[in-house]
Amino acid sequence: MTRVIHTGDTHVGYRQYHSPERRQDFLDAFEAVVDDAVERRSTGSRTESDDAVEAEIDALVHAGDLFHDRRPDLPDLLGVLSALRRLDAADVPFLAIVGNHEATRGSQWLDLFENLGLATRLGAEPTVVGATAFYGLDHVPRSRRADLDYEFAPPPADADATALVAHGLFTPFPHADWDTEAMLDAASVDFDAVLLGDNHVPDTAQVEGTWVTYCGSTERASADERDARGYNLVEFGADAGGDAAVDIRRRSLDTRPFAFVDVELAEGEGVERVRERVREHDLSDAVAVVTITGDGDPVTPAAIEDAALDAGALLARVTDHRAVGGDASDDVPDVDFADPDAAVRERVREMDLSSLGRRLDETVRDEAVADSNVRDRVASAVGDAAADDGLDGLSTAGDGEGTDDDRQSVDDAGAADAEPDTDADEQVSMEDYL
Repeated sequence: MTRVIHTGDTHVGYRQYHSPERRQDFLDAFEAVVDDAVERRSTGSRTESDDAVEAEIDALVHAGDLFHDRRPDLPDLLGVLSALRRLDAADVPFLAIVGNHEATRGSQWLDLFENLGLATRLGAEPTVVGATAFYGLDHVPRSRRADLDYEFAPPPADADATALVAHGLFTPFPHADWDTEAMLDAASVDFDAVLLGDNHVPDTAQVEGTWVTYCGSTERASADERDARGYNLVEFGADAGGDAAVDIRRRSLDTRPFAFVDVELAEGEGVERVRERVREHDLSDAVAVVTITGDGDPVTPAAIEDAALDAGALLARVTDHRAVGGDASDDVPDVDFADPDAAVRERVREMDLSSLGRRLDETVRDEAVADSNVRDRVASAVGDAAADDGLDGLSTAGDGEGTDDDRQSVDDAGAADAEPDTDADEQVSMEDYL
């Protein structure tokens, strides 16, 4: 029997709403998962009759997007290193893959942690924990998935179960662009479970007899993530007939409270009605997300934000859907102006940019890069790509991504190392450590 924590989409370093407190919240949430793993390792029981929620775990499995950005700030990097050292001291293996947010052009941060003995980067070769063989599939852009052969090394004979850890938007879940059934059919290993990251909404389904599950994010990365955040507890065993059995349960995390205030204004109602609704909520240290619809009078967002802050909110965001024009009863466009960063990220993702395109987009939108330095940074990125022949075939999105010999991954193994970046305050790159 093997028990693991399945987490992902921790997005450490995300300065949501440009708030340093929110940036710390994302690190705190990851540390809370690590704390649970360490505590369960030291106090949990190994008896099969125990409730899986209280049982000892064998590993912490991360399904990608450990960091929010491929160039994490130094405090975030040090915070993750400290957490991984605590896992190592408690003898809890950290098994992980690379997500789309943190993927770099060459070596990955996960490779650094592996070199330090603090992590295992999962790939096409099995990593056995207990009696379960774990494999990994990093995020791969849609334009390069046709090149994947899904060849994995056979599991050891004594492995009772197999699990694939992957990052992407898979069927049969919402927003999917990756066919789970086709992947399982093509895979050379018959997986008993697929542990997923990328979709921030936790969910579980069965596809051709294989359990497929998203653990969800550990913090609210956008205003539409209203449900409690948490992670999965996954237990691999065998049924009475000796076949693999998988049990998946949820565990909630105590994260920064969000107060969602939905106000539908009747004709003649306005800012005072919204303020009344705001005061009905406990906003102490909370993120207040106010959504306004209806036929009432115009409302100035600043007045509502001030009311929420006066009530003790950490910060407030107001979305007046009537401001987009049209009848309030009409369908509202799928854009959340309370979280423009999330809307931009989603749109950029839909564009399926090349690796160079994503790098330029990150540079232009990076708050840590002074406006006066953007031109030089962009020129340097393009120069690096030209030197690496990375400009060839730019009409095909996703160029520059590739696979290692033993991993289904996003690495560009032939990319030359970029020059260390010293302009960004406290930002570090992989090249600073190579």
